[in-house]
Amino acid sequence: MRIGIDARMLGPNVGGGGLGRYVEELTKELGQLDHKNRYVLFLKNEEQGEKVDEVAQVEKRITNIHWYTLKEQLVLPRLIDREKLDLVHFPHWNVPVLLRTPFIVTIHDLILLEEPRSAKITTHHPLVFFLKRLAYQIVLRSALKRSRAIIAVSQYTKSSILNYFPWIPAEKIHVVYEGLTNLSTFPPAPPSHLSTSPYFLYVGNAYPHKNLETLLHAFSFFHKLHPEIRLVLAGRNDIFYERLKKELNEIDVAPDAVEFIQNPSDADLANLYRGATLYLFPSRSEGFGLPPLEAMSFGVPVAAARRSSLPEILGDAALWFDPDDIEEMIGAMETVLTDKPLCDSLVRKGFEQFKRYSWTSMARDILNIYESCA
Repeated sequence: MRIGIDARMLGPNVGGGGLGRYVEELTKELGQLDHKNRYVLFLKNEEQGEKVDEVAQVEKRITNIHWYTLKEQLVLPRLIDREKLDLVHFPHWNVPVLLRTPFIVTIHDLILLEEPRSAKITTHHPLVFFLKRLAYQIVLRSALKRSRAIIAVSQYTKSSILNYFPWIPAEKIHVVYEGLTNLSTFPPAPPSHLSTSPYFLYVGNAYPHKNLETLLHAFSFFHKLHPEIRLVLAGRNDIFYERLKKELNEIDVAPDAVEFIQNPSDADLANLYRGATLYLFPSRSEGFGLPPLEAMSFGVPVAAARRSSLPEILGDAALWFDPDDIEEMIGAMETVLTDKPLCDSLVRKGFEQFKRYSWTSMARDILNIYESCA
């Protein structure tokens, strides 16, 4: 078979964290696992092409097409259709409506439907936002209806799809968990100012559903009791982090108590995880949730929101709190500092939990779906 993959989001610094990591690891694993089928990767630019391993069964096509654009809907389907592929895999919901080639789609979450607050916060004019949201609903519905199969990254995501689109046959949706990238291969960095004092860590974007404003308010109370602890927030530099910095200026907390690490590399993340006392994940909605698993792989205890897919993915290896309850969030921070036996237990369970997820296993399961759908 000739199988296409929309790899324009390849790379965590390109595709926005987890989604970019998913595309990067999927294409890499398939290149190593599958020597029978041929693959055509549709990339956004030449720089991405340089990151793809040169293997005989993989071809690259540079599209120069950004996602969520009119060009994606009008030009990309022509580029794909002319390749005469047996199947194409879209790792996100943005499937061109005019595409004729058979396809499957991965749905990571339905946050824009589940979290009205995230859906309503925008940098666009209200009319532009209305048109973009309408386009999202049209494209998503088309992708779900026309796909040969739907991959959901968790049982929670599958349930969410069936809740919003009950006309979709449940057997069409395949749950395939994501994997975990081994960041521990990056060597430890020389000591830095971060290692001079204990810190709590969050890694990820600052979209409204990530609930970082509530985390900042909770930490401001906690810091008054424990001024030696700092909070480190690491993520892509964008307008949402800029808004968060403005919010921080209005919160009663010392300016040096919170640090922002912008656009961290994998090596940066490895060293941030190595030094953290606690990993905090207050998100209200997640389709999977890679960062807390990454923290577990470094032996960092995790405290997370008891919401969406997180209990399913993290099991009993996390300390749970209500993401809307500041007192519970503060209590989780206190517990990690004062209850060493519990903290040690979380670390042990975390080491076992993250081993359940493998990019290789994910790629094998997806390859089986390719072969059953083509």
